[in-house]
Amino acid sequence: MQINIDKNLVEFTPENSEEKVKIEALWRLLVDCVRFNKKLVPVGEYIAQRDDFARFAIEGEKGESVDDFAEAYADKDCRCYCQTCNKYVELKAGDRIPACCGKLMEVLD
Repeated sequence: MQINIDKNLVEFTPENSEEKVKIEALWRLLVDCVRFNKKLVPVGEYIAQRDDFARFAIEGEKGESVDDFAEAYADKDCRCYCQTCNKYVELKAGDRIPACCGKLMEVLD
């Protein structure tokens, strides 16, 4: 993973497919389309000559749970999207329609 720092902006660039999967999982954990974005907070200390890793805790308010929304399932394979942030997901028949930006996603096709 390549890390670039420019003033108060940090960029993580995955260098292989495993790192891409991990950065996407981290992104989904930290980012909530409504308002409950979380932040990484350093834990302990990092001394390059001694430590093999830097540790961070994830802090922030918990957003609405998927259980807080009505249960709706895809009747057939389809694509759903969020009218607020334009994110979309591909669903298989029987998959639960996910919530995004405070409401259930809309079925496109």
